[in-house]
Amino acid sequence: MAALRYAGLDDTDSEDELPPGWEQRTTKDGWVYYANHTEEKTQWEHPKTGKRKRIAGDLPYGWEQETDENGQVFFVDHINKRTTYLDPRLAFTVDDNPTKPTARQRYDGSTTAMEILQGRDFSGKVVIVTGANSGIGFETAKSFALHGAHVILACRNMTRANEAVSRILGEWVGLIILD
Repeated sequence: MAALRYAGLDDTDSEDELPPGWEQRTTKDGWVYYANHTEEKTQWEHPKTGKRKRIAGDLPYGWEQETDENGQVFFVDHINKRTTYLDPRLAFTVDDNPTKPTARQRYDGSTTAMEILQGRDFSGKVVIVTGANSGIGFETAKSFALHGAHVILACRNMTRANEAVSRILGEWVGLIILD
């Protein structure tokens, strides 16, 4: 082990790899816990990631769960005629950390302004959009107008600005143009 550490081979990219002296175990009802043999303690959270895990699904075909005379759970592989105390489903555990709703939502390059503003009410709000006669600026101005905002189109070309207003007014009223 010291030779591996010296060579830098004891460190892997796997965040699920357990530190030396640790073992991953399961309860009868499928919860994963971790045994620290060095300190003779157990815990529910993974020692590196802090995540709780549980086993998802049934045993693979041909496997059976049994209990020995000491009350310890073991697994029988009838196909290969082997027994093990290691649950074969451990390779397929799922995180059991409840997801907290995030106030921030992520969007990508194909997300439209209408999708971003969906469900929001901008009534009584004034929004100034630069470059609102075409492209992203136009879509942004139109989306804010359709969500109740009083939109001011800030454009260099009055003719193109008026055309943009006409197109938006076809769907909603509530725009003014700065001269």
